[in-house]
Amino acid sequence: MIDIHAHILPFIDDGPKTIEESIEICKVAANDGIKKIVATPHSKDGAYEANSGDILKGVDQLNLQLRANQVDIEILPGAEVRINEGLVKCIKSGEVLTINNGGKYLLLELPFVFVPPGLDNFVFSLKISGIVPIIAHAERISAFQKNPGLLDQLVRVGARVQINAHGLTKRANPRERKCAEWLLKNRLVHFIASDTHSLKGRPPILSEAVECASRIVGEESAMALVCHNPEQIINGLDI
Repeated sequence: MIDIHAHILPFIDDGPKTIEESIEICKVAANDGIKKIVATPHSKDGAYEANSGDILKGVDQLNLQLRANQVDIEILPGAEVRINEGLVKCIKSGEVLTINNGGKYLLLELPFVFVPPGLDNFVFSLKISGIVPIIAHAERISAFQKNPGLLDQLVRVGARVQINAHGLTKRANPRERKCAEWLLKNRLVHFIASDTHSLKGRPPILSEAVECASRIVGEESAMALVCHNPEQIINGLDI
């Protein structure tokens, strides 16, 4: 399995505070069957401004430590980026990282309370610039909880959708779980990822969510959300 949304790098955002904590998180992920993790620290969100140079350096350092500790996981670069008007320019200049630094797929964070006006036009403008936005943790956004059909229009104009593994479990907030299940039933989910920050709360475990998703869309489709689809985008290919 491949986890495309994880706050796994130390010292850079609200994820792990030490390299040792990062390694422990990766050990849990490896035991769950995860082979690759895209490091997606918060960027351009007003609180955390992780720059591409620091992310790439952090990925290299963590990969070295994982090999030294015989943890069979590869870390790839990325970022979770807050929506902003200058995004295309930042991506083209290399200031903002896309998934696996491929220049095509961007993990996009929206406000939790509302959907910005004109979001469909913004998504379309990214698409015609060659960038495919992936809406991060869609089930956590209040506007989608109230009207999950809003995501249908965004997908139609080019967005892709990621939900958190935690959102499908019995431990999830009921509103988040209801939204995640609706999105799955209506084939509006392209990725399940952990969005892990630590071993507490949202651990780096995807297998439990795959089991939950399998009961809704079938095992083959559920596995595609953590294997085939992530593999495609880290290689810059279409889903």
